[in-house]
Amino acid sequence: MNVVKKSWMAALAVMFLCFSCQRERVYDLSDYGLKPDSGENASPLIAKALQTIAAETKGNTVTILLPKGRYDFYPEGASEREYYISNHDQDNPKMVGLSFEQMQNMVFDGQGSEFIFHGRMLPVSLVGSDNCTLKNFSIDFENPHISQVKILKNDTVNGLITYEVAPWVQYEIRDSNFVAKGEGWEHIPRSGIAFEGATKRLVYTTSDIAVATRRVKEIAPRQIEATWRNKKLIPGTVVAMRGWGRPTPGVFLYHDTDTKLENIQVHYAEGMGLLAQMSENITLDGFSVCLRGADDPRYFTTQADATHFSGCKGLIRSVNGLYENMMDDAINVHGTYLKVQKRIDDRTLLGEYMHPQSYGFEWGRPGDSVQFINSRTMEVLGASNRIASIQAADKPDEHGAKQFRITFEQPVDASISEAGTFGIENLTWTPEVYFADNVIRNNRARGSLFSTPRRTVVERNLFDHTSGTAILLCGDCNGWFETGACHDVQIRENRFVNALTNQFQFTNAVISIYPEIPDLKGQRAYFHSGIVIEDNVFEMFDQPVLYAKSVDGLVFRHNQIHQNHDYPAFHWNKHRFFFERVKNAQIKDNDFEGGFDAAKDVRLEDASLSE
Repeated sequence: MNVVKKSWMAALAVMFLCFSCQRERVYDLSDYGLKPDSGENASPLIAKALQTIAAETKGNTVTILLPKGRYDFYPEGASEREYYISNHDQDNPKMVGLSFEQMQNMVFDGQGSEFIFHGRMLPVSLVGSDNCTLKNFSIDFENPHISQVKILKNDTVNGLITYEVAPWVQYEIRDSNFVAKGEGWEHIPRSGIAFEGATKRLVYTTSDIAVATRRVKEIAPRQIEATWRNKKLIPGTVVAMRGWGRPTPGVFLYHDTDTKLENIQVHYAEGMGLLAQMSENITLDGFSVCLRGADDPRYFTTQADATHFSGCKGLIRSVNGLYENMMDDAINVHGTYLKVQKRIDDRTLLGEYMHPQSYGFEWGRPGDSVQFINSRTMEVLGASNRIASIQAADKPDEHGAKQFRITFEQPVDASISEAGTFGIENLTWTPEVYFADNVIRNNRARGSLFSTPRRTVVERNLFDHTSGTAILLCGDCNGWFETGACHDVQIRENRFVNALTNQFQFTNAVISIYPEIPDLKGQRAYFHSGIVIEDNVFEMFDQPVLYAKSVDGLVFRHNQIHQNHDYPAFHWNKHRFFFERVKNAQIKDNDFEGGFDAAKDVRLEDASLSE
């Protein structure tokens, strides 16, 4: 055999080996002992299977298939992880049902399976992974941590209510207290949300209610009599009685790039439906936080937000979702301010995570662009800067850390020190957002929150009885410490139906532009800018359409406002438009049913309208 032929055959062999190394590998989890509808604990089996697959497939394209059916997950034998999860309780360890870690080019296809969790668990985590897709499954808990009851009688004269406990709720009456309990947990519910029995909408003007779980007695099987005065709780009303714990979301993403979640339904989680932090490029398509359909006997879904994105970048694309009956917003996008605790030298600051539910995870990297905020006025101080180095100051690394020692490439403005109240904002870890073709309905608090300086498009969504504000543009370096200012927002072709049936934080109008600014009178610059609201339909029983604070550049045009009498008007804000410290604002070419009277319908405080 001549040298040329040998070389050619060797090249072919190398090419074949390379092709073989890169070919797709398909894993069927039934080969690892997973059996649908068996009732067996799937936790140890799937933990071992995913660990084996991750070790075998580095660099390969991987498809993991799970035969369709019901799978039960218990804490025993589950993957144990120490995760610090933004906007959740920082208790550890977490018991994880399906833990995907350090995966590349992976597709996990549940093929329509139901994942049922028991006790307290984090259902799904995807950490340190690239180009991964999770699809075609649902998440639920056998015994949710929210206790649902139905009002049977309401004796408003004597202040006695009789309620019936839903059949799946586990409880006992202990020392005259209603104690909700499950596998590895128990609590006495502290507050609740009241839903209309027929519609599953929040009861008008109830908001968060006190619940009667102390000094109660059981008068018949699963029937409780309690001293409870609330005339709005008519017989047939359903109350979701809650604790305030939020240990884990349904799905947790951290240090991921190019993630897709497709056709996933979260029916319950004790925290949020999805929490993503420090991740880049996330697509949700058909990701829903929803009931199990019209016949679902439950009236609630998640304990907190449906989806929440903290310190992410790239593009967040959320489309074709159904978000209903959760105890907070459908989507919240923000970063996290660090509070300046010490000026070490002219280029070095000590910054700290301040909210007790947001710490312990990476905040920034060398090369990241940052800016500094006066927390009192929410004004930017000095020029933008870049991180030269960053180290955890109270832990060996960022895992579990609250404080960071940050050295910047350029000197920091001389006014910034521990003597005042200042925040540090990471501008690199801020995303673009596309939120479209979603349905948000019958939830507590607000419909959607956005706090990012990059382009945000909110279009063709239905906001149906969101109970509070439908869309909130916020920013707060004083309480929640959630960044930051919006500078390019398009809100178009949405339909808003009967928002503001209840009052919650930041709910001043159907669309509320409400940064938290303690010293608004002392502010000289403006916080938000570049906001266009156009071609939307508002169906309203009350007056306030738009509230705005500290905005430079606001357009409200080509919208239709229809009035109905579905509920009595009650909101404290009696103006269609209420602007505080706003300039370059336009209200034009809108269609107001019943007419528009600028003198009555517009309230301006340190604000003006442009032609």
